[in-house]
Amino acid sequence: MIRAFLKKVGLLSDNQEQSPLIIPRKKHGISRKDISENALKVLYRLNKHGYGAYLVGGGVRDLLLGLHPKDFDVATDATPDEVRRIFKNCRLIGRRFRLAHVYFGHDIVEVATFRGKDQTSNEALAHSEKGMILRDNVYGTIKEDVWRRDFTINALYYNIKDFSVVDYVGGYADLKAKKLRIIGSPKERYREDPVRMLRAIRFACKVGFEIPKELSAPMKELKELISHVSSARLFEEMMKMFHSGAAKLAYENLLQQDLFDALFPATAKALGQTTYPTHALLTTVFENTDKRIKEHKTVTPAFIVAALLWHPICLHAQKYVDEGMTVYMARMKAIEDMLREQIKLISMPKRIVQGARDIWLLQMRLGKRQGKRALQLIAEPRFRAAFDFLEVRAHCGEPVKDLATWWKTFIDANEEQRRIMIKALGGKKTRRKPKRKKAPQEES
Repeated sequence: MIRAFLKKVGLLSDNQEQSPLIIPRKKHGISRKDISENALKVLYRLNKHGYGAYLVGGGVRDLLLGLHPKDFDVATDATPDEVRRIFKNCRLIGRRFRLAHVYFGHDIVEVATFRGKDQTSNEALAHSEKGMILRDNVYGTIKEDVWRRDFTINALYYNIKDFSVVDYVGGYADLKAKKLRIIGSPKERYREDPVRMLRAIRFACKVGFEIPKELSAPMKELKELISHVSSARLFEEMMKMFHSGAAKLAYENLLQQDLFDALFPATAKALGQTTYPTHALLTTVFENTDKRIKEHKTVTPAFIVAALLWHPICLHAQKYVDEGMTVYMARMKAIEDMLREQIKLISMPKRIVQGARDIWLLQMRLGKRQGKRALQLIAEPRFRAAFDFLEVRAHCGEPVKDLATWWKTFIDANEEQRRIMIKALGGKKTRRKPKRKKAPQEES
């Protein structure tokens, strides 16, 4: 069925069905110097043991586009157990897709066995009632594996044996033409795995391609399926999207394709109000994130989470304030409410949740600078992230500009200047309790 569709839309000719397009080393431009040393070790060793070994997916795509991939995935005809026998530094993971992870210190090379046709037992391949693939451990050949992949530009195989690129579906031509195409019917492929809708946006934004109408049209109809994806997978996909160097464009596309509210419903609701500049805040944070990634600087996931949920927290807290709760307690309760609801959709590691919580709580403390408080705050581990967040809020129009300016001056000041700044704030001075006089001892 997939091949028939590809023929219909001109992605597959009779010749392509019989044999793939082989792009030799001298034409495609991929150099082993640009491939990680550990990925090459895995490829060479698999090949040495008589197995086919290929780089596949985003690594090949990015190399062909002149980008620098972070990860290199390997595809092989060796089964996961056979891979484990070859590599002592290997662990098998996953139930949905059985994968081998080969460890080199902190570096992991992911090895997947070619997937085969789906005409097999329910134990190896399982679908949900909505058509989602729940388990897919049917092994096959490279010719079968290619039809199980999602986009043509991700279905290119770099063969370590002769350094050629193998193309069964016209992905090489699509890369050159800057076209994003799905292998098969978009509706069916989205039903099998709703994350493909998010991946389409991520890939298009990362490499600067347009999302064609045939890919975008079914998204609104099928976005409800996203809620059936595991919350851990959605978190992983969101982190990839917002750390791709095109976070701002991805955010805009999520809104345009009407998928944002399926991922962050409370934030989507906040975008529709005028009390807080939610869109400006998110746009600024994503712009800054893209800039930091382009400059090879670190990006804090907790900061992105803090930005996504900050205004929903503020709006939710106001309801508690209206009921008579103090601002501090209202914010505390709103934080827990928002986190609890968001984690149902997109789970987050505890360290990221705690990081976001620290940034939010420090927003309330940054206004209290009298006495020793300013010096205590500046020593907090999350102070810098909290201050950066305060500056973003000020930049976007929240009424904290004077506070952000004060803290910036305080950070740059020397010890004496800081003392003068704190003194200028005024406030109540702590009254010292008079020392209790010792009772005079009677002379004996």
